[in-house]
Amino acid sequence: MNSFYFLFQQTMFFFIPLMVVALGGMFSERSGVLNIALEGIMVVGAFAGTLFIKLTYGTLQGQLQLILALLIATLVGVIFTLLHAYAAINLKADQTISSTALNMFAPAFCIFFARVVQKVQQIDFKNTFRIKSVPFLGDIPVIGPLFFQNTYITTLIGIVILIISVVVLYKTKFGLRLRACGEHPQAADSVGINVYKMRYAGVIISGALAGMGGLIYVVPTSTGFNANVGGYGFLALAVLIFGQWKPTRIAFAAFFFGLMKTIAAVYTGVPFLVAIGIPDYFYKMLPYIATLLVLTFTSKNSQAPASAGIPYDKGAR
Repeated sequence: MNSFYFLFQQTMFFFIPLMVVALGGMFSERSGVLNIALEGIMVVGAFAGTLFIKLTYGTLQGQLQLILALLIATLVGVIFTLLHAYAAINLKADQTISSTALNMFAPAFCIFFARVVQKVQQIDFKNTFRIKSVPFLGDIPVIGPLFFQNTYITTLIGIVILIISVVVLYKTKFGLRLRACGEHPQAADSVGINVYKMRYAGVIISGALAGMGGLIYVVPTSTGFNANVGGYGFLALAVLIFGQWKPTRIAFAAFFFGLMKTIAAVYTGVPFLVAIGIPDYFYKMLPYIATLLVLTFTSKNSQAPASAGIPYDKGAR
């Protein structure tokens, strides 16, 4: 049972950031703007958050420091993704190319800025954010060890983001208008919806969640940041496709990929996996093999928003 708790807790560390970033991509593509710059946005968000944690260590500590770092990562993610929004919406540029440009620019900028600030590119920080046990909740049988022991506040934040995403997308006027702009922007415009504003809103939400997701990924899994999030932004795109651009499906897809990533990372700490005797390299390949297999069997039936990636021309009908 202890092995099960350990595996589940480790899965949450990979599942939550993957889900949050994929939900961000969902909002952008639901509005009609492709955003494959999730990797780059994660990098700049994680960079800003970890740098803040390092510079404020001793002045701020604990959960307040982490919350402020998450807010900074979110803000930087929004600012960075506005470059893509302007190119895709105002300039009607190719959205794949503008996204790729941001993915290439982000790590180079973070390495340069880190060397300017501290002479080395890796940002080391003290991880003081793990919650050993949440009072009262951590003592609940089964549920306590799963969710409220050896956890981070980011786990709760991720679950809240999922709930809010479902409500916003399906239960609000904003969500209806956003989906309309991604499916048939001309029809949305004909009833008075400002397509440009809705697409900006979708991309901004995408940047906010991807920036936050970058820091959510780094904090539980390391004590240093080196302008790299392990390809998680690209894996989030796979989760987005597998999840069919729907929040609850994205959550299940993220959990599946998070579990595969966890097995690859911590299989040596799970006795029954070690006892199987499978070679090490198989576990290391597992997340990528799972990604290829899932996309092979699901991409043919994927139903992306009809106007995703197509610049909106107000004069076209």
